[in-house]
Amino acid sequence: MSFSSDVKEELAKQFSKSRHCQIAELAGMLELDGWANEKGTALDLHSDNFMLIQKYALLMKQIFAVDIHYPLGPDDVKRVLETLKWRPKQVGCDRASSLLLQNTCCRRAFIRGAFLAAGSISDPNKSYHFEIVCTSMPQAAQLQEIMSGFETEARIVERKGHFVVYIKEGSQIVDMLNVMEAYVSLMKLENVRILKEMRNSVNRKVNCETANISKTVNAAVKQIEDITRIRDEIGFDNLPDHLREMALLRLEHPDAPLKELGNYLDPPVGKSGVNHRLRRLSEIADSL
Repeated sequence: MSFSSDVKEELAKQFSKSRHCQIAELAGMLELDGWANEKGTALDLHSDNFMLIQKYALLMKQIFAVDIHYPLGPDDVKRVLETLKWRPKQVGCDRASSLLLQNTCCRRAFIRGAFLAAGSISDPNKSYHFEIVCTSMPQAAQLQEIMSGFETEARIVERKGHFVVYIKEGSQIVDMLNVMEAYVSLMKLENVRILKEMRNSVNRKVNCETANISKTVNAAVKQIEDITRIRDEIGFDNLPDHLREMALLRLEHPDAPLKELGNYLDPPVGKSGVNHRLRRLSEIADSL
């Protein structure tokens, strides 16, 4: 199964003990994937996802003592809609009642229900992407507002007539898995993030070292070219003693770093002193 399916399977097994949280989770499911006729006599959940249907059936049985495998009677539908604070025309196209989302635990459950109904998450080995697809802008705005209450900066984008609430920051997706109480999936994602960060850190260090080596080699090649030009055109006898000594040392040790070159001098000279002498040689070569 995909990582997204693993997350949903874990969430489908997560069952709130409080009735108010169960109602909030059911509201999240029906808000994103529910349907009711205008008379308020029929209610259904449009989904082929077995895990979602199973969780929906458990919640309906636990909260309302009804079996969704049999047609719900008008009285049962009315009872469900009244409990969820919905008018039929609102189901699946408007904001859920704020009365259902007053507690932090209920907001967690609502997000869990919404994700089970219309959410997905990409394989973290490839990319970081968490999203929930809403049917209207009010739905998306409400979901974004609830998620922001958990210090998550979700964004909204319109896609093919739907409004998608999404997160692309790995650490915030971890936070959202924690909010929905998908702890096993959270640990899997964290492990992937740690490995990625270690790999990126190693790559950065290797690239930095490679760049430094390349810079050092290029500088040494330029220095030797300058010294060779001075030797061939005016000779070392025309140089001051300290520059002549530096030129001979560089030719003798073409790969040595500046600090090592300084240690060969008598008396030893620091890195900045060596750099100053080589720069002076370069200026002489340029003047030629």
